Amino acid sequence: MPELSKEEVLRALSRVKSPDLESDIVTEKLVSEPIVSGGKVIVSITVPAEAANVLEPLREAAQKVLENLEGVEQAMVVLTADRRGTSPQAGAPRPAAPQPSSPMGGASAPQQPAPQQQAPRPGPAGQAGPQKVGVPGVKKIIAVASGKGGVGKSTTAVNLALGLKANGLSVGILDADVYGPSLPRLLGISGRPRELEGKVIEPMENFGLKVMSMGFLVEEETPMIWRGPMVMSALSQLLREVAWGELDVLVVDMPPGTGDAQLTMAQQVPLAGAVIVSTPQDLALIDARKGINMFNRVNVPVLGIVENMSYFLCPHCGERSDIFGHGGAEHEAERIDVPFLGAVPLHMAIRETSDSGKPVVASDPDSEHARIYRLIAARVMEGLQEGGAGARQAPRIVVE
Repeated sequence: MPELSKEEVLRALSRVKSPDLESDIVTEKLVSEPIVSGGKVIVSITVPAEAANVLEPLREAAQKVLENLEGVEQAMVVLTADRRGTSPQAGAPRPAAPQPSSPMGGASAPQQPAPQQQAPRPGPAGQAGPQKVGVPGVKKIIAVASGKGGVGKSTTAVNLALGLKANGLSVGILDADVYGPSLPRLLGISGRPRELEGKVIEPMENFGLKVMSMGFLVEEETPMIWRGPMVMSALSQLLREVAWGELDVLVVDMPPGTGDAQLTMAQQVPLAGAVIVSTPQDLALIDARKGINMFNRVNVPVLGIVENMSYFLCPHCGERSDIFGHGGAEHEAERIDVPFLGAVPLHMAIRETSDSGKPVVASDPDSEHARIYRLIAARVMEGLQEGGAGARQAPRIVVE
């Protein structure tokens, strides 16, 4: 069967009424260019931010249309909230879309629009917003973050997750970097996740870890040209619509920086803490400080800092070289009074096992490198049991 075309996807979506019930979402140019890959379809629908809370039926209707389209194995529809609007009429609040029972906008009369609802706002200064809802079955969620790319954050996240598992915990890992998902390659996983009853996705699994990544839903070479709200909506679905089961810890591999993904996690889930990954040199530490300060501002405990690529040991002569300097992250941790979790060397074995999809903690558990990651994992576990450094109630974040 030939692969589904983007034109076929848009033709199907043109049967879904727009929020004003006068036209359809394609004619109103509310639908992004579809991403079609091997029977998987991903689209976003742009809606006014002030009406986003009441337009969930619109998303459900579009998803139902796509799921019933021949050639579609799995569909993901996300809402993108746009305060500026996408059409001349978008500045005015629009009523809600019809309920999914009439997704095509056919002969059935549309139901009455739902009343306008305002997003919850935080209370007075110093008071937290509504209690964030955790992920069912998941006891603790931790973020692995870095201020910049290229410091080995994803490799650290994977081996940390495997170290937590080696220390006796049930562990899952979520790839929150929708622009550059790397977990499929790092964990040697291919194929597509299976959809279960209730429209939830079964996570992939390898080395005893439950794994979910946008990389399972699109081809490796497919660019994700998404705006921030689309990323936030997709992350919410990857968190909430995956059958994680019973986990002691869910490790979230964050994208680098301090943007939408980090804000989404802090806003939507009760993070138990964050692990910051940096290399020793000053340039990396400058960006690591930004990541630490961001988590501090949103009241997410910083569980500690990992110094990656800390030193190089020549495999032939055994001579040690501090290529990127040494001890910078440890000194920074001491300066700002957060735990130093450990130093990971720059070594061929770590790079080779990561590239081959056989992380060193799983493929060579008796090695010195695996021991270092297990020690880091043990220190993270201690931080979780203690509630994290400076842990306190995290507020609700509202992005204006």
